[in-house]
Amino acid sequence: MESLWKTDKWFVSPWNYENEVVSGFNFPQKIQIHDTTLRDGEQQAGLVFNKDEKIRIAKELAEVGVDRIEAGMPAVSEQDELAIKEIVKMKLDPKIFAFSRCVLSDVRKALDCGVDGIIIEIPSSKHIIEQAYGWPVEKAIDLSIKATKFAKENGLYTVFFPVDMTRAEMDWFLNLIELVSTEGHMDAMTIVDTMGVLSPSAVPYLIKEIKKKINKPLEAHFHNDFGLAAANTVLAMVAGVEVAHASISGIGERAGMTAYEDVVMILRTMYGVELNINFEKIYEASKLVQEILGTTLPGNRGIVGDQIFDVESGIVTAWMDNILDKEPLEIFPFHWDFVGHKDPRVVLGKHSGSASIRRWLGDLGMNATDEQVNDILAKVKTRAYEKKTLLNEDDFKLITSSVIK
Repeated sequence: MESLWKTDKWFVSPWNYENEVVSGFNFPQKIQIHDTTLRDGEQQAGLVFNKDEKIRIAKELAEVGVDRIEAGMPAVSEQDELAIKEIVKMKLDPKIFAFSRCVLSDVRKALDCGVDGIIIEIPSSKHIIEQAYGWPVEKAIDLSIKATKFAKENGLYTVFFPVDMTRAEMDWFLNLIELVSTEGHMDAMTIVDTMGVLSPSAVPYLIKEIKKKINKPLEAHFHNDFGLAAANTVLAMVAGVEVAHASISGIGERAGMTAYEDVVMILRTMYGVELNINFEKIYEASKLVQEILGTTLPGNRGIVGDQIFDVESGIVTAWMDNILDKEPLEIFPFHWDFVGHKDPRVVLGKHSGSASIRRWLGDLGMNATDEQVNDILAKVKTRAYEKKTLLNEDDFKLITSSVIK
């Protein structure tokens, strides 16, 4: 019988669902995924999407089932503006958003693109306003009020995006969002950890303080400089935040931001949250972005790494021989088909065992005595030290031909 923690698709810890663990959860009725691949993702140094590539990725995101696509910043370039307009024309299922600075000209460009909503940014810590922008703080307040009000008056769903808010002075920041909420406008506000410096322990506290000041839907946009983006985003959802900003495989400014693959898999398997996501498209979407950018992820990258279903260890290979067909989730925490990944495979390297050798021999239609298997295994390990990587089929055939005459 299936349970929340063990299904035919995943097997996680039952402790995740203990009453003492879940009793304090405050999830919203629905969690939305707001994908930022085409805007924040492209801000990673050296990454460029042209118009046609943005359109391809937007179509893929629609197939994945994200709720909203942040299609770009029209003020950046003419190509970006044209791409956003074309994506809007496609009438995809996700809502299409544009990103803008807190200036009226940016908002007008977003309006011209025909988007459903807009993310309006403004620096929100005194130190970055005064030192990085060289503004008096009054200017930031004034721009925020005018731009958000203008966006709402023109029918855009308006999300206020206070940059660097997690390093702001608390009283100043809370007063800023209250002013924008009452004198300007916000349909929602994003908790923005621009530098990725918020600890998981601080997430629920910050949300509680914000909710004391404004009664608005909240969104979460966390960067990954300390490797905490996914954890912080999930904790924000647990505390009642309704929209998770994320990108494909975590691409984005500096160390990137929340990877949507991580968030949706954690929420679905470890928290039992239903999402509007086609999980079988996850691996495919990541591979598409890598193909377009000409980049590769580390092979052991969670969820979408190419090697996460590769087995080198001789012990685990023996497990596979015994139970892979009957109980695959005794070996892997989620099924490869669940995320559209490649099938598991046994690879050869330093950590291989006799079970690995017998499997490779079987695949080649060969037999060997126990003594020959041990001899081949010793040579495989020696070759692995020489190559400092895995062996391929040619390596294996050369070794077996020297042992099995």
